[in-house]
Amino acid sequence: MKHADALLAKWQASSAWLPSGRLHLQQGPIDLVIRAEGSETETQAAYRQAAESFDEILPGLIRDLKRLRAPLTSKENSAWSSPTAERMHRACRPHAALWITPMAAVAGAVADTILAAMREGRRLERAYVNNGGDIAFHIGEGRSFKVGLVTSLQSPGVGGRTEIPHESPVRGVATSGFDGRSLSRGIADAVTVLARDAATADAAATMIANAVDADHPAILRRPAEELQADSDLGRSPVTVAVGKLPAKVIEAALNSGAATAEGMLRGNLIEGANLALRNRRVTLQNAKGKVVTRWN
Repeated sequence: MKHADALLAKWQASSAWLPSGRLHLQQGPIDLVIRAEGSETETQAAYRQAAESFDEILPGLIRDLKRLRAPLTSKENSAWSSPTAERMHRACRPHAALWITPMAAVAGAVADTILAAMREGRRLERAYVNNGGDIAFHIGEGRSFKVGLVTSLQSPGVGGRTEIPHESPVRGVATSGFDGRSLSRGIADAVTVLARDAATADAAATMIANAVDADHPAILRRPAEELQADSDLGRSPVTVAVGKLPAKVIEAALNSGAATAEGMLRGNLIEGANLALRNRRVTLQNAKGKVVTRWN
């Protein structure tokens, strides 16, 4: 508890209003940009509910931090201290046969928790919670939500767009890859995943980005704990640099990631994925009688 108290004392929460009526909430590693659309009464109430819920996010995660950093097993079904931790566990559990910790879904799960708080008892036309690029969103009837696609985390910029209509089941998007906010065991420049919620998208993007991988002398790796002493990846090797790669290596790496994404599509874990590596892109989508999300 002393460690938890020290972290909370170090990471003071802050809030501010941004242009276009967006709300910025920040504490420690959590950095949210929030927007609600609807009547003035409803949106202001939604923002209040977001701020109130935010106060409980980090304390809840810190209480479960040791377990959240541990590799997940298919038998793990213990109770968690917060709804965010439960969302992290639920999103990562389908991948328990592979090596994963619930931390793989932390950014998306935080976004989901705040969005759920905003919508509680409210009538909103549209809303979103953007946690560093992992986004949970609400789309009212007759509305849609446009998302800019990042095709390189090394030099972020919009490399494409996808538009999600109300009829689509997608309500979360997440991006992972080499040289992003989190460490990666793969070499993807960026993997963007669409799913039914942000936590699910976050975990899937992590796993697909790890699968975009190859063995080549131009790829440099180091143990995760040498880069981040408290990393949940421990001594697992993570990518720190990727040099020039032959076309066949790029193709093999993307094919490996695409195979992982296709398995998730068949299992109805995700609704779509966009994989990018060295100016090459692979896009996959679940269109089994569902509304097709437009990529461009």
